[in-house]
Amino acid sequence: QGTLYVGETCDLVKRVWEHRNGAFDNSFTNTYKLHRLVYFEHADELMAAVRREKQLKRYRRQWKIELIESVNPLWQDLYPNLL
Repeated sequence: QGTLYVGETCDLVKRVWEHRNGAFDNSFTNTYKLHRLVYFEHADELMAAVRREKQLKRYRRQWKIELIESVNPLWQDLYPNLL
């Protein structure tokens, strides 16, 4: 397991596509070649999503790994199932 990225978006399918296709020059995901979606959550309101993103970013790496593995133990790419 390499680098982990936490972010929020109003359009998950579009955002993952942008990250995979290098739409953002010099972005964190482009720099570290992050192309697999292994975990996501849904929020009903934008501010709730922003709060959750900030909360997740504060957590230690091991906690994030345990969160991912609680729903995706094989770290499978979830993006194809969104299409």
